[in-house]
This record gives sequence, structure tokens and C-alpha cells, in this order.
Amino acid sequence: MEKKIESLIKAWEKRNISGIYCAKKEQAIDKVLEIIPHTYSVGFSGSHTLEQLGIIAKLEARENKVFNPYKPGLSRGESLELRRLGCEADYYLVSANAISQGGELVFLSAYGNRTAGIAYAKNVLVICGINKITVNLQEALKRAREYATPLNVKRLGWNTPCFKDGLCHKDICLFPDYKRMCCQALIIEAEVSPGRLKVILVGENLGF
Repeated sequence: MEKKIESLIKAWEKRNISGIYCAKKEQAIDKVLEIIPHTYSVGFSGSHTLEQLGIIAKLEARENKVFNPYKPGLSRGESLELRRLGCEADYYLVSANAISQGGELVFLSAYGNRTAGIAYAKNVLVICGINKITVNLQEALKRAREYATPLNVKRLGWNTPCFKDGLCHKDICLFPDYKRMCCQALIIEAEVSPGRLKVILVGENLGF
């Protein structure tokens, strides 16, 4: 695994993506808090990984301005507006659905704030466990659709075909019969702006 991680970080370097390895999730939390100044604003997308880390609560506790669209009591309109504002924050936090050993990052999104934030936010931090590494891009896409998404729709209670059997049925997973989660797909192959995109790879299983 150590050689695989070293190879992946070198692949990211060639793609102009900064790779940071943290053996434990506690180290990853400390690294996020070190990277993001306490005066900076933060946006984020829904993520089981971020929930496991508890990083949003820690950022809010130290009084970073966090655009949190998941706070209880928000209307649908208020939540969507916070998602838009989050894409314009100083930092955007997210986790990938899958990572190829060659360095590509795969993301699926329903509403688009996730893909927008990753693609164009000022600074992006992607936090992932080693369980999301796959041998190639084809397997990364397969993992995103056939493993991560079925688990996420079950977690959130969405009406999709994969909720029922865990398999991807993208040809029939359409409105109004289903509430599709995989509306947008983003593959990050490289980054043109040095330092904008950082990946914190955690040596534990995190998220789906």
C-alpha cells in the first residue's frame, strides 16, 4: 500500500494536484485546520466522509464562516442559496466518489453545487480514504455508480432503481419516475492553477 500511495501522489504532482497523505483521520482533521485560515469562508458538499471527520463542526466552532446548507430548519430555497454561496467561498471541501491509481478524481452530483465548487472554487480540498482508490478510470467510474451511489441513496432515502437492488440503471433512472442522484459527472484529470486543488488521502476507510 505504501508504494501505491507514493505512486498516486507522484501521479497527482504531474497533474498539478497537490497530494497530502495522512495515516489517521485525526491527522487529516489537523491538516485541514492548518491549511484553512480561521478567517476564511468555507463551502462544502454533502459527504459521509466529512461527517465521519466532523470537520464542519470544528470549522464552525472556531468561527470560520461556513455556508452550511444542511442546517436544520432551512427551507429548500435557503439550502440551495447556501450551496451557491458555498461555491464562491475561499475554500471548498468535498470527498471524491472514486480515485484512479493514475490520479483521476471522479465526482457525481445531483444539484450541481458539488461539481461547480470542485471545478471553479478559489481553493479546493478533497478528502478521501484509501478505500476509494481503484486500478483505473473505468473502475473508478464503476465504483462511483455501482457502489458509492447506491449506498448514498439508501443513506438519504432517495427513490432510485439502485435503492432497490444496488445496481446502476442509468437508462431508466429518469424523471418523473425516479429522483436521480447521478445528474452530473465530473472527472478531474488535471489542474491548471498550481496549488488550487489539494487532495488529503487518509490511510483509513472513510465514506462510501
